[in-house]
Parts: sequence; C-alpha cells; structure tokens
Amino acid sequence: MIKERIYKTIEVKRNIAENKEFENKIKAVAQQIVDCYKNEGKVLFCGNGGSAADAQHLAAELSGRYYFDRPSLYAEAIHTNSSYITAVANDYSFNDIYSRYIDGAGKKGDVLIAISTSGNSENIIKAIVSAKNKGMITIALTGNTGGKMKEISDYLLNVPCVDTPIIQESHIMIGHIICEIVEKAMFK
Repeated sequence: MIKERIYKTIEVKRNIAENKEFENKIKAVAQQIVDCYKNEGKVLFCGNGGSAADAQHLAAELSGRYYFDRPSLYAEAIHTNSSYITAVANDYSFNDIYSRYIDGAGKKGDVLIAISTSGNSENIIKAIVSAKNKGMITIALTGNTGGKMKEISDYLLNVPCVDTPIIQESHIMIGHIICEIVEKAMFK
C-alpha cells in the first residue's frame, strides 16, 4: 500500500509536469500575483479543512519568506481570525464567512486564491463571486473537474486527480512553485 500511494502521487505530479498548458497557467498566475504586489495589492487565501491549512501555509510562505530573507509580502489566509469566522457563521451563515470578509477588505487588483478539492464548496464559490465583484483576480486550486469554480474563476489550476489527499499534496507543490516564482520576480 505504501509504495502504491507514493507511485500514485508521482503519477499525478508527472502528469502536471508534462502538461505545457498547466505550466503556462502556473506562470500566468505567478505573474498576476507579481503585478498585484507591484501595484501595492494583497493576496487573500481561503479554503476549508485541509485546504484551509494549505491556504495558511502558502500565505505564510509569501508573508514570511520562502527561500531567502526579503521584505514581507501581504498575504493572508482569511480564516485565521476565529472570532470573525465564528461571529459571521453564527450571525449570517458559514457560507458567508469568506465573501463578507472580501466585501470589506478586497479591492480591485488584489488576488484571491480559492482552494477546494471538489471545486464545489459553497463558501468558496461565494468568495470568488465577491472577489470578482470587487475587481479582484481569482485563482482556483481544485481537483480534476474544477467543479463550479471552473466557470467563475479567472484562472483554474485543476489537479488531474479525484483523490483528495493527492490533490492537496499537489496544491502545496503548485503553491510552492508559485511562491518561488513570485519571490524571485519581486526580489531579484
């Protein structure tokens, strides 16, 4: 079972690596983030469960450091304020936790990176809609089909797989590549 799992992960990552269109989308996404930062914008992340953990991880790579010491970049995983999340979930709906934050904090030219393995998480979809209404660039990290997020996102990075843990592993790999490109572009 262990070797099979490792080989399945390798197979999915090999499929991504050999897909020139996917490579070009990663480059385009990284460039959008660089452009956002050059225009004094911010990058917001959202996700649920493991995808929330991935959002937090990637926000930390941008706001802290990735490979080398350099100035901080504004990146935030929206869910990290538990008082805000629980208040909005209680007073409105769990489906509003991200969209409501974006309504208050997002601005034209900012970037939203929305992570959902299914591409169908209602609160993530609402976040994308709010971000688009604000003129933000929307980037979706999903699984194979892209789900509903496929139709509403500016950029879709859909991992060619239906296995949630492998999709999440691939999201982190893709996110790390984007962080490296952004860091090198911003701080040569």
